[in-house]
Amino acid sequence: MAEHRKRGSKGPLIMIGGGEDKEGDRTILREVVKHLDGGRLVIATVASHEPEGYFEAYERAFAELGVTDLVELYVKDRAETLDPKKLGLLDSAAGVFFSGGDQLRISSQIGDTPIEQRVREIHERGGLLAGTSAGASVMSETMLVKGTSGESYKIGDLHMAPGLGLVRNMIIDQHFAERGRFGRLFGAVAHNPRELGIGIDEDTALVFKDDCFDVIGSGCVYVVDGAGVTHSNIAEAEPERALSMFDVRLHVLSAGDTFDVSKRRPTEVPDVTKSHAIETQTMG
Repeated sequence: MAEHRKRGSKGPLIMIGGGEDKEGDRTILREVVKHLDGGRLVIATVASHEPEGYFEAYERAFAELGVTDLVELYVKDRAETLDPKKLGLLDSAAGVFFSGGDQLRISSQIGDTPIEQRVREIHERGGLLAGTSAGASVMSETMLVKGTSGESYKIGDLHMAPGLGLVRNMIIDQHFAERGRFGRLFGAVAHNPRELGIGIDEDTALVFKDDCFDVIGSGCVYVVDGAGVTHSNIAEAEPERALSMFDVRLHVLSAGDTFDVSKRRPTEVPDVTKSHAIETQTMG
């Protein structure tokens, strides 16, 4: 149970690109269940303006995976975050799962409230926090709110806002390849080159703990690294002009791959420089 988790160790974060399988192998939902250790899972449907149906779909999917203690947390406005009954739903919770919708609704309705504080306490004591679609985007310190999909980024066509800040140095986008969101993620990284741009496909997730994440699911996770960018027109260009950015690094990860955020590198990759030197010596 959550009470017996290792003190002083934060729990894992599972960030899902949306559209996770709820009827087949349910790889991602099984990963959620694994980290619950038999405890309560709170489904937070806060991101939706009309939450009807969200909880019922997860209730069916998780019940078939053996989760019996499942409750829904929804607030219509910030005033409800003070309701003792709402807060009570989080008592002894082993994990919280944020469903999809509008990430700005999550941050604006529960940010800096007793509910957010209780969610952080669950995470701090080792509990699981998971989020799909909007629920994944809101975990970052700076979150993508809106931007055109399916085309190259035009200067000014991007809206970002503060997220919950559960992870730092990452900007998370979701439904990534399916909605053609490459352009807007490049735009976000151009605005914030110190932060890694993370694009997560549908039915794909990253499991983040101790500054590293593992990829699970059927799609890919794209990591855009702007630390080595030598030129960008983001500050000088006129609005509506297309973005230009030189020397951007891109990693494409699939199930089984691991990425070290602190080193900004996938783990267990060969030293390209060393390999090239050996090859040169052999040819010589």
